[in-house]
Amino acid sequence: MPRPPSYDRDTALAKAVSLFWHKGYHGSSMKQIEQALDMRPGSIYATFGSKDGLFSEALANYAEQGGADLSEHMASYDSIVEGLQAYLRKIAGSCVGGDCTPARACLIVKTLLEASNTNQTLYSQAQSVLAAIETSFAELLESAKNQGEIAAKTDCRRLARLIQSQIMGLRSMAERNLSATELEHLGDDMAAILEVYKVQN
Repeated sequence: MPRPPSYDRDTALAKAVSLFWHKGYHGSSMKQIEQALDMRPGSIYATFGSKDGLFSEALANYAEQGGADLSEHMASYDSIVEGLQAYLRKIAGSCVGGDCTPARACLIVKTLLEASNTNQTLYSQAQSVLAAIETSFAELLESAKNQGEIAAKTDCRRLARLIQSQIMGLRSMAERNLSATELEHLGDDMAAILEVYKVQN
């Protein structure tokens, strides 16, 4: 009987996400990866195939968790618009001190910028993830439009892209170590964008 692995895959991926977020793909050496994951080189290669394989799976895991967090958050709101507004404020609140936990200064965006001229495969994966996130927002907004929460003339794909750009900008701004109050104000200003599209009762 083969011996079971002495690590948990999800735990290893969470540690990989943390390392790659702090140091980036190119800034993370195999020695640092071994130490962060507490795995021997042979185990890393046997499990993930390569550094690229590990990074790709960590990025996919990060994106999947982000999608699950959004779904869980929205499930607690009857109003889609109010849920999205609260989500934007939640992201702003989680970025105090530049940490942006759990929605840290987006590993996806960092990958997009770092890999654009160095690793086409990871760049394409980051592009696909961002497109999927945009689609998730667009679908939520379409539901809000169908329920009469936002104006019927709203271009939901365009608004979804605007929301995504605001989130990406916020996570970048968090790197400036803005105060909690300044980040709270940014969250409020982002949430206010949706007020323009709401149907007034």
